[in-house]
Amino acid sequence: MTRLMRRFGIALTALAVTLVAPLPTARAAEPSAAHGGPVVHTDAGAVRGQITAEGRQFLGIPYAEPPVGKLRWREPKPVRPWQGVRSALDFGNKCVQTSSWDPGYEQPSHTEDCLDLNVYVPKGSGQRAVMVWFHGGGLTAGAGQDVVPDAFARQTGTVVVTVNYRLGAMGFLASAGLDDETRDGVSGNFGLLDQQAALRWVRANIGRFGGDSGRVTIAGESAGGRSVCTQLASPTAKGLFRAGIIESGAYDDCAARTHRTAVTEGASFAQKLGCTTVACLRGKSAAEILAAQDDFDWAPVVGGTFLPRQPEEALAKGAAAGVPVLNGANHDEGRLFAFSAFDLKGTPLTVEQYPDAVRADFGEEALRRYPVSDYPTPTIGYATAQGDSLFACPALRLDGLLAKRGPVYSYEFADLTSPPFASLRNLHTDFDFGATHVNEVQYLFRHFGLESPLDAEQRALARQMVAYWGSFVRDGVPRAAGQPPMPGGTGVVLSLRTASKGGNVLSTSVHRDHRCDLWDGAAAR
Repeated sequence: MTRLMRRFGIALTALAVTLVAPLPTARAAEPSAAHGGPVVHTDAGAVRGQITAEGRQFLGIPYAEPPVGKLRWREPKPVRPWQGVRSALDFGNKCVQTSSWDPGYEQPSHTEDCLDLNVYVPKGSGQRAVMVWFHGGGLTAGAGQDVVPDAFARQTGTVVVTVNYRLGAMGFLASAGLDDETRDGVSGNFGLLDQQAALRWVRANIGRFGGDSGRVTIAGESAGGRSVCTQLASPTAKGLFRAGIIESGAYDDCAARTHRTAVTEGASFAQKLGCTTVACLRGKSAAEILAAQDDFDWAPVVGGTFLPRQPEEALAKGAAAGVPVLNGANHDEGRLFAFSAFDLKGTPLTVEQYPDAVRADFGEEALRRYPVSDYPTPTIGYATAQGDSLFACPALRLDGLLAKRGPVYSYEFADLTSPPFASLRNLHTDFDFGATHVNEVQYLFRHFGLESPLDAEQRALARQMVAYWGSFVRDGVPRAAGQPPMPGGTGVVLSLRTASKGGNVLSTSVHRDHRCDLWDGAAAR
């Protein structure tokens, strides 16, 4: 399955398509913080935020030293203290990444000074439960600002923190030379070590913002969900959180690269840049690094103290035992990727092409189980096989694994009429995206800071989802007034639907609906 993930890309970040006006992201000038906003004293210095209609927010707070120069490809270092009051009115820089079709990403980022986080606090006082959000983007794109959770924080009475972390080659390069420089002994996990540095910042500082450092839930979607899965398996994350939320993040069964594979890929990457030493690589500009990182698999690396075992094995052996997890996927995950591979390019999959495409990527048995005649278009038939194999069935397998070592609560986002998320809405296509990858995010937060065109029934579903997620962050058990409880264990999943489509219902057919007998057998081989 890794080959397919690399082919299609979790966030489709190679597409340089301008669709929506960019959002303001410039870092505020320092130390010219505006007077009048709320000031909080962190362990590195004071920050001044602002009051909004939803509460208080503090943007662009550094949690580690900029990983530049000799700090490139090293473990994150604690941020140096500053004097005076630092402005926290604007998002920090996005980590190094290409341009993409997402709003606000019309230009590439070549800025390595990016290890910032954002804190959203509802009105009132008291020590509130905390959710720390890791953004998606295939570990090669995105930023903490991709979701604006201020309304979620108010509605749930929680504090929400969103985090930037190093991406692509900057975050996941492994090499023998870098191994020698790391305390871990295995390089390639710098982006995930950034996440742990952010969690240590939260543990040290969130109480000053009104959060409870003893009630921290880590959460994320897509690559952010995969990050949560990896942090659950990491011994060095122990004690940094008490619960986890994984949205569409179980792809590849949360697998990490082997150390040998990662170092071999690192050597090929260095060769592409004409380098044989780490010093040479550190001498290359961020733009040069970015231009060379295509065609490589940037993912976690197994073997060191950060991740001594594959996540699947670690979880089976009791890693993060007792930590509650909310885990799920979307009904039509694959439609985003299949649309990008075929229809977006003006070459929709044809009936004649369908057999060869399905055989090549999923095997002969998949062609029999997903006959083209069952689907409105060949692209959607292909997308169904893709979504089932890469997302739906791995999520269910993860449920079974997690249920053996602690509480797990299972959902499937199944609003088949959900509006395409912001990056897709201006494409002027009649492609039926259904409940595709990423679409649930706009039901929980303002995705890219934008309001989504939800109808009345969808807004009601959004309120219910916020209630489930908020209850889980506060108490470790997802509940919503007047709605069925989200099931724990395996075999039963809460299907999230609008009222006219049956409402939220407990489903025992998800495994069968996604033909998981086929994909579970393939995964076991």
